[in-house]
Amino acid sequence: QVQLVESGGGLVQPGGSLRLSCTASGSILSINTMGWYRQAPGKERELVAVISAGGNINYADSVKGRFTTSRDNAKKTVALQMNSLKPEGTAVYYCQADVSVWYVGRRSYWGQGTQVTVSS
Repeated sequence: QVQLVESGGGLVQPGGSLRLSCTASGSILSINTMGWYRQAPGKERELVAVISAGGNINYADSVKGRFTTSRDNAKKTVALQMNSLKPEGTAVYYCQADVSVWYVGRRSYWGQGTQVTVSS
């Protein structure tokens, strides 16, 4: 029905930058919130940033001032620009979207995840 495909993960040194992107496709009527979550080894998945269809944004305290999220509603994409990365930012990053789907209703969808490793 709906697919979320992420790209842009990889290995970066502390203090470096990475940009993640996520594209939604499928039987989409509308997309409400889009967001980014991450899960580090041995830890629970946590919110990184979420952006509403109208552009309201919330960030986790741990990334404020360093990460920026944006979306293109026409292209059904969301991006996460990560600057000044720290080793504790090492995790699998997941794209999430709250989507209204034709003939189905409103559902939450997740991407497959992309690995971000911050290490020297």
